Amino acid sequence: MELEKNPFPALCQTIKKLRSVDGCPWDRKQDAESLKKYINEECEELLCAIDKNDPSNICEEIGDVFFLLVLLSEIHSEHNNFTINDVINEINDKMIRRHPHVFAGSPSGDEEFLKKQWKKIKSEEKAKKIN
Repeated sequence: MELEKNPFPALCQTIKKLRSVDGCPWDRKQDAESLKKYINEECEELLCAIDKNDPSNICEEIGDVFFLLVLLSEIHSEHNNFTINDVINEINDKMIRRHPHVFAGSPSGDEEFLKKQWKKIKSEEKAKKIN
């Protein structure tokens, strides 16, 4: 079985090119504030596609949302706030922390136990951020 090539770096390069001096004027002028309405619109379109159970449209709308999120990450990277790798590492670490029953060999319990565990871990994370 042949492994698929990872298209993610190509998307990141496309967005860098769109934001470059030789890129697209619309993409270059975007900032976090201006993207809010597009993120909202695309998320609404994704929810509609899910409601219609239309896999092709769901795929397209996920792509649109994903593009905007990577674009937003690139904008923040340009301001030395964080990179897309920071975003991915942070969410990956968070999911591992919040699933100790999968990654740390903790007992899994039932759905109610898992919900309580999730909330407890989330509260602990928020408390650490405040301190």
